[in-house]
Amino acid sequence: MLKKNLLAVLLLSTISAAQVNTARQYPIDANHSTVGFSVSIMDGLSKVNGKFIDFTVTLTNDEKDITKSSVSVVIKAASINTGITARDNHLRSADFLDVEKYPEITFQSKRIEKKGKQLFAVGTFTMHGVSKEIALPFQITGVNKDSASKKMNLGYSARIVLNRRDFGINWRHQSVPNFVGDNVEIEIDLITKAIDVK
Repeated sequence: MLKKNLLAVLLLSTISAAQVNTARQYPIDANHSTVGFSVSIMDGLSKVNGKFIDFTVTLTNDEKDITKSSVSVVIKAASINTGITARDNHLRSADFLDVEKYPEITFQSKRIEKKGKQLFAVGTFTMHGVSKEIALPFQITGVNKDSASKKMNLGYSARIVLNRRDFGINWRHQSVPNFVGDNVEIEIDLITKAIDVK
């Protein structure tokens, strides 16, 4: 009886370990990935596009059950780049991101949800010292498998609109109040480095 119980425990442990091990980390190819944004100018007459140069993404993907996956993002706020030095310096100042006081923008998922075909990374987004739970819609844009090298890459894309005022970024142009829009469109495109095909 004891032997049977031990055998059952070992079997369950093996099954549990196999289930846990289906998730693995996918390193991000930062050179071919983008964390970008756009903000409307004067109620949509134009828009400013930019990106963050310095960011780290820790992605754990479960190929059998996407809901067991997770993602963590750390963005260096001072790495903001819109292509105009004076504007970037203003965005780094206390009027906007206040990068000396709040050097990082972060997202840490709590869970992955699947609603129909749509995937959401639900977690805590922190910017300008304010943390809020968001549901970040994302999709796997593709899988590239190389039969010769037995390696593969994954692509991910995420889009969300956030109101900067929800995070205490309230600057307004003195003479043109609607010059900078409140809503910021976040655009994330990621590709993983080549990893072994299971």
